[in-house]
Amino acid sequence: MFLALRDLRRGVRRFLLLGVVIALVAVLSTVLSALATGLVTDGISGLRALPFDRLALQEGAEATFSRSTLRGDALDRFEGVDGVEATPLGASFVNAASTSGGPNLDLALFGVAPDSFLVTRDDARGALSGEPGLVLASELEDQGVSVGDRYAISGSDLVLPVLGFTFAGTYGHAPIAFTSLDTWQQINFGGDPDERFSAVALSGGSDDDLAGPASEAGVELYTKSEAYAGSPGFTAETTTMTLIQGFLLVISAVVIGAFLTVLTVQRTRQIGLLKAMGASTSYIARDALGQMAILVSVATLCGVALGAVLVTIVGSGDVPVELNPTGTLGVAVSMIVVGLIGSAAALPRIVKVDPVIALGVEQ
Repeated sequence: MFLALRDLRRGVRRFLLLGVVIALVAVLSTVLSALATGLVTDGISGLRALPFDRLALQEGAEATFSRSTLRGDALDRFEGVDGVEATPLGASFVNAASTSGGPNLDLALFGVAPDSFLVTRDDARGALSGEPGLVLASELEDQGVSVGDRYAISGSDLVLPVLGFTFAGTYGHAPIAFTSLDTWQQINFGGDPDERFSAVALSGGSDDDLAGPASEAGVELYTKSEAYAGSPGFTAETTTMTLIQGFLLVISAVVIGAFLTVLTVQRTRQIGLLKAMGASTSYIARDALGQMAILVSVATLCGVALGAVLVTIVGSGDVPVELNPTGTLGVAVSMIVVGLIGSAAALPRIVKVDPVIALGVEQ
């Protein structure tokens, strides 16, 4: 490591260029990681906040509420299972046009029964069991919506008042609005709802307990995390972010590998001289990898720190970014590991350096 540190000190400008490139890749990777986390949160935070363990949806729905229509007989299959709570859940997207001067809204409308275990607060139960209305996500209050504002719901003749606000989160990048299941059915099916809803939310029980009722009801069971895939754009967004991050890591490995290969060519005489003086190939390889490990680690940590600062600044606006400590740490570790893998590309050239030829060139 003595030679590695000495070379880093003497070739500051040369190594600084590579360090800047690595740091910029780390900045971009950190920002993309935060963007991926933010998009996930913006897509499924409301569903994630609901206190259920599994969802039962119509076969072939692929976790998508709009593809699933169930009736009371499906709910009955689960209500008799010991240790399991079951409740109907309606979910759809609607446009709500203000009739009282407020902003128009695009909403993910969730219909729940007032006595459902999904409703955890007494005041929310009271609101949903009273006159038909909407309980909106709290962030809409910051957009100028007030209690008492009235909204005409697209696809129906209903005009509903805002009953209150709660933490509801978002689904499919739209803020969630809760209403009673009866109101939701009237909005989506008119005067003949026929007990229809989108899914059965389940709490408690095991896969073995629920497999039989699910088969009898002709439904598919999804864990909460599996149900996230039904959020519009969720799979495409997460896949795209993962691919971009993967390409960045590959680019980082290629750049580091190419740099160390060129550096090895430039140091051929030095390596040959070290071998002639008795230095083993493994010692020289460890020296080169140690040098890259120091450079990659320092540059990556600086880049991740700068990326975190940028995310904090950008996240104060409307951009859906969110720092995740686990994700940020994963970015740093991945960059360092990939950098070392890229560095290993130069090792065969180090092994092939012939000390006799190198010394001959030196003469």
